Amino acid sequence: MTLTTPETVGETRGLPTLGPEATRLLRLLDDTFEGWGVAAGARPMTMPPLLPAADLARLDYYDNFPHQAVVAAPLDLERRATTPFSADTGCFPSEALEPAALGLPSASCYAVYLTHQGTRVADDTLVTICSWCFRKETHYEGMRRQLGFRMREIVALGGREHAENHLAEFTTRIQSFAKALDLPLSREAACDPFFDKGSSKAVLQRLTPVKHEFLYEDLAIASVNTHRNFFGERCDITLESTGGPAFTSCVAFGLERWLSALTRRHGGWEAATRAVLDVTRGASAGASGAAGPVI
Repeated sequence: MTLTTPETVGETRGLPTLGPEATRLLRLLDDTFEGWGVAAGARPMTMPPLLPAADLARLDYYDNFPHQAVVAAPLDLERRATTPFSADTGCFPSEALEPAALGLPSASCYAVYLTHQGTRVADDTLVTICSWCFRKETHYEGMRRQLGFRMREIVALGGREHAENHLAEFTTRIQSFAKALDLPLSREAACDPFFDKGSSKAVLQRLTPVKHEFLYEDLAIASVNTHRNFFGERCDITLESTGGPAFTSCVAFGLERWLSALTRRHGGWEAATRAVLDVTRGASAGASGAAGPVI
């Protein structure tokens, strides 16, 4: 049986299928990134794929990212009888749906802040998760730009210094890993409208960027993000030490985008997988005292 390459399956819908080689490499990368978080003290957690739309709205998600937002609604069983599924459009009409009270988040970390709402956290709290994320795009392209994709994140909650040090440490890790993989990355400030454009936080964001992306060619495959105390205030996450709002930051890896970058750089699945295995095995040897890079 011949498997179609993941770069082309489902491309027009933004929902590509990963074959065995791609799945192996994705798991290898995710294990590596999760391992970085665990080694730093992060607690692995599993978050739900859907979040209440009301909670996302409270975080200004639909004001700041309306162009990416995807929502979900169950069928209205009574109205469905008069407004059935349309084979012509391939859709259920909006009249056949109940109100959309669930949101499909575009980043993994939203669930972390909502999970910790109303709690007190240690100044050096770390959490790592991998979740399905969803973004409406103007177009979709293989593993580069997708409707549904997986994002590994390592999230810091706590004091300001902890949140800032988290990003500095993982910036170095990402750059060292990419160098060992012979994957040239550029680091650029991103212009995501994280805060309402008219707010004082948005003005500060333009002066001091809150997000930096790591790009292979023109593709962002990882990012480091600081939110200051925005989520601490909105979700009432406070510090055990002072009772004040927690600061947060996160490091994000778009797993399918890493697959795209590595296979383009190394020429295929086998070579890309071998490159990652060589680096991660070398890092393990270095950590145990033998020769090899420490990533």
